[in-house]
Amino acid sequence: MKRTLIAVAIVATVVSAPRPASAQAAACTSATASCTEWVPLGTGAARSLVYRTYPLKVRNDRIRRALVMVHGTLRNPDRYFRTATTAAFLAGALDDTIVIAPRIASADGRCKDELAPNEVSWACGGDSWRSGGIAASDKRLTSFDFMDAILRELADKRVFPNLTAIVVAGHSAGGQFVARYAMANKVHESLGVAVSYVVANPSSYAWPDATRPQPVDDAAPANAQLGWKSEQPHTNFSYGPFDASGCPNYDLWPYGLEERTSGYTVGESDAQLKKQLAARPTTYLLSQVDTLPLGGFDSSCRAMAQGATRRARGEAFVKFVNEHLGAKHDVLIVPECGHNDRCVYTTDEVLPVIFPGK
Repeated sequence: MKRTLIAVAIVATVVSAPRPASAQAAACTSATASCTEWVPLGTGAARSLVYRTYPLKVRNDRIRRALVMVHGTLRNPDRYFRTATTAAFLAGALDDTIVIAPRIASADGRCKDELAPNEVSWACGGDSWRSGGIAASDKRLTSFDFMDAILRELADKRVFPNLTAIVVAGHSAGGQFVARYAMANKVHESLGVAVSYVVANPSSYAWPDATRPQPVDDAAPANAQLGWKSEQPHTNFSYGPFDASGCPNYDLWPYGLEERTSGYTVGESDAQLKKQLAARPTTYLLSQVDTLPLGGFDSSCRAMAQGATRRARGEAFVKFVNEHLGAKHDVLIVPECGHNDRCVYTTDEVLPVIFPGK
């Protein structure tokens, strides 16, 4: 693996250095209020915040692609904005890429984010915001509506006439969001811009049928925990019925497709979700050494039904979707990385995936 260590070390200083006042077209790369913008949601005053390198309402002929990076469970878009702009710097893509990091904020329950007037409060913790759940402060909105709104802004040819590719990416809980959004969203085919999805190290997936990986071969817990020894994807998985006697809810949304009774996916059939899952271009980034129960690892019985480690779950899921649903999804084992978004998204092998055409 080639990683530009010196560039990674200095990039925070380089990309956040003050720009001359005359450089109006320069990328805004500091994770501060100066690089934020509000995205309106619904038909009222509701809004949510994004960090972005260029304004969403100012015409920009230079932009060729967009990277939308979804944060993890800590709701820390400033960190993910830094990760994404660092990656753009390393790829030489800052000048012709708009980088966006949405803030899925919450003042609900134990979450205590400070919200601005009319800022939407999303559900705190759990699976809701990661799977298109309803906002805590506005029952008319779901978290996937927020991403729909961002993509519609990017697809506006009056603002970005030369934008031809949008990449929606996320890590950990953000990876869960992106995996389920890729399967469920209702705007993919109508935007007039190619959209692809990059899913990194989620703890669980929306499994498309009632089967699960059998705990043998590469899915055997002992083998999965030693999976870090290989830089190649493991493929020795078999699938079959799951013994639900100790986990009767294993196939409920968002771990499976059953009982989707609220949120964005209501009204979409299982067949529709499976078709969209298979058809939409998706790359799965699985860290070589993400084989330990660290970083908010989901050890619930519903998640454990999908595999013993994040890496094994991803490998088994990709093989199943490709072989059983006819998808052509890609999987990349990111060498030497663990459960760390910066390591994953600033790796040389990953940069062409998130900045197509560079």
